[in-house]
Amino acid sequence: MFQGCSAITLDAKGRVSIPTRHRDALVSQEGGSLTLTRHPDGCLLVYPRSVWEARREQIARFPISARALQRLLLGNALDVDMDGSGRILVSPELRQAAGLTRDVMLLGMGSHFELWDAEAWARNEAEALSQGMTDALDDFSF
Repeated sequence: MFQGCSAITLDAKGRVSIPTRHRDALVSQEGGSLTLTRHPDGCLLVYPRSVWEARREQIARFPISARALQRLLLGNALDVDMDGSGRILVSPELRQAAGLTRDVMLLGMGSHFELWDAEAWARNEAEALSQGMTDALDDFSF
């Protein structure tokens, strides 16, 4: 279960370092194999490979009415492996699609991560907070 937010830096070659607290689990459980793809909200999704493989099967079964989402998710999926320093290479196409610059945020979302441009994440978070809580949280308390 991945959780938490990490401010990390995209280097000149397009690599990001996976934080140590997640790296060890990803190496021991997945051999450091991940899959990156686009998300409709403008970030990238980072899946442990085994989790992605199950999602990929679900996505492949989407009805024809969801073809655009299927193209976004499957058509942009890229398998990557962590290097010995715990870094992954984000392709130029995916960096451009998500507007990733030097400063990025990696958010643990349970079974996977979201990778956001830091400024885009701050705007998204501020907008979400200004809209208040949704009805989906009516039965939830902090």
